[in-house]
Amino acid sequence: MKIYKWVFIISLFTSLMMGFRPSSFAASSTDFTDIETFMDKVVQEKMEESHIPNATISVVSDGEVIFEKGYGYANIDEKKEVDAKNTMFRIGSASKLFTWTAIMQLVEQGKLDLSTDINQYLDFEIPAKLARGSNNAEPEPITLTHLMTHTPGFEDYADSIFRLSSDKALPLDQYVRQYLPARVFPAGEVVAYSNYGTALAGYIVEQVSGVPFSEYVEQNIYKPLEMGHSTFRQPLPAELSNNLAHGYRYVNGEFHEGKFEYVPEAAGSMSSTASDMAKFMNAYLKSGNLNGNRILKEETVQKMFQQQFSHHPSLDGMALGFIEKTANGQRILFHGGSTTLFDSGLYLIPEKNLGFFISYTGNNFLTHTEIFQELLDHYFPTTATFTSSIPEGAKERAEQYAGEYHQNRRSFTTSESLVSLTMGLIQVGVDEDGYLEVTLNGEKNRFVETEPGIYHNLREGRSPDAYGEFRTIAFNKDPFGNTMLATDGPMTYSKASWYSSSGFTFLSIIIVVLLFLGSLMYWGLRGLIRFVKHRKTQYSKAALTAKWVAISYGILTIGLIIGVGSAGALDPVYGLPKAALGMLPPWSPITDLIPVAMSILGIAMLVFAIILWWKKQWRVRGRVHYTLLTIVTLNLLWIFGYWNLY
Repeated sequence: MKIYKWVFIISLFTSLMMGFRPSSFAASSTDFTDIETFMDKVVQEKMEESHIPNATISVVSDGEVIFEKGYGYANIDEKKEVDAKNTMFRIGSASKLFTWTAIMQLVEQGKLDLSTDINQYLDFEIPAKLARGSNNAEPEPITLTHLMTHTPGFEDYADSIFRLSSDKALPLDQYVRQYLPARVFPAGEVVAYSNYGTALAGYIVEQVSGVPFSEYVEQNIYKPLEMGHSTFRQPLPAELSNNLAHGYRYVNGEFHEGKFEYVPEAAGSMSSTASDMAKFMNAYLKSGNLNGNRILKEETVQKMFQQQFSHHPSLDGMALGFIEKTANGQRILFHGGSTTLFDSGLYLIPEKNLGFFISYTGNNFLTHTEIFQELLDHYFPTTATFTSSIPEGAKERAEQYAGEYHQNRRSFTTSESLVSLTMGLIQVGVDEDGYLEVTLNGEKNRFVETEPGIYHNLREGRSPDAYGEFRTIAFNKDPFGNTMLATDGPMTYSKASWYSSSGFTFLSIIIVVLLFLGSLMYWGLRGLIRFVKHRKTQYSKAALTAKWVAISYGILTIGLIIGVGSAGALDPVYGLPKAALGMLPPWSPITDLIPVAMSILGIAMLVFAIILWWKKQWRVRGRVHYTLLTIVTLNLLWIFGYWNLY
């Protein structure tokens, strides 16, 4: 049990002895008289460093708004300055906290139960069985608690989140049906952040309340909290549309404006102001009550603040909807949020009665964590340092964990599974002293063993992970027996087999491309020489057909690489492949058929390779060459099948 839990128990016992209600939070004694000077300095430095054109911030303490301010321009062309009270920003996944608030309101009313199979609240069926594993017997049903702790076991589809036009964005009731993901883990066993799970919870709110999700939030959260500049609606209502900050990204020395982004409603479509978000934070810090208007009962807020799931006692985990974070000796409940253009963070320190909110564009998803960390360092400095020596036998124990780890928040059953080879990888190595060298988001972190299977990060400064502190990692097994790396927050990673690693997969593809490209050039050059010298080639029909099958396969391979490369190229403004934005090239249906055609040609090459050896066609050198091409072809076809590209 962590120290803060003992502190909470002792504080609770003391307050009971003094006649205070256990739901009341301690008042902060921190001196915030320099808050504006401090925030101005930090924010302006970060805006310049990360090319952030606009930002909005609010800080609350002891039920009061002690700071709120806008920075930069909401509209660069018009030089329209950001106003904390009126300028709205897209807050991304921080919207989820409003969805969970709505869920808990309905729980209080007895209309929902956190432990009931969610199928009882839906008008369509969530599959009962898992879509992967040799033993796909019926797991436990998914409950609202699983949705709120990101443990429903759904796979994740990155290409279903963002759209840039209303005609390509689906309303909530259609979205939860069309993008229903496969169940790939037993519910309640593996934490893997799920946008779909929150969207599904929003649809449950619609089903149970009988009103559209956005309208429910307006009437039951915004109205009592007087949040007049907040909405889940997309696009924004006419009366609010002029208040929305424009989203920008810094490209080639200048800011480029992006379009309005459409995202799954209950999972991340909210727009709000720093002033409105201050009211929301104060409502939670005051046990669900703001200015006499209650959105939740005291005991409900207390329950939402308690840890509900973690893969190990040493790790921060999930409360009900809130993500846990421990920094500078403080227990923090937070939720970040990102669209392609906007980034946000909401942080609560209940024991200090403090809340911090920030939103900005420019797309550096770690900036909000950095600014919050500087606030902690300034007002809640800590001198505690971690010291640990390498335990005996640590190197031998660490070596079993070396390898490549893939996010469990990914697709397992669709062609999008291939994305796991390029995004969210963790590489784990062991140095000569027995320290783990763990690379995440391009940053190498050095970890030391604190107990078998548990490692502490020796890096000082900010975290390279927007979902948690990445201070501690714990190794255990996932439900399928793979080594699993669990971190602080709602993310886990499973160790990849050698044949599913990025190194093996990309090396295989490179070898195929180079061999066929070289072969095509060789055959083309030989054909040209024969043509110039008027020589005729004496090939049997089988040998000639075999050659043209290989040529056709090579052309298709190069065409596939070009097609995938063009569809996967990052858009410079949105920072995502165009395919992830729903913008597929006109030839994509043809590209989708290429793996099938390559499979047919690959099988044909295998048949012809056997015939060439059996009938002794070509010289031995030619047959060896063709056989080598066939082997790498079959390997590529296996890769297509493994990564669901057919």
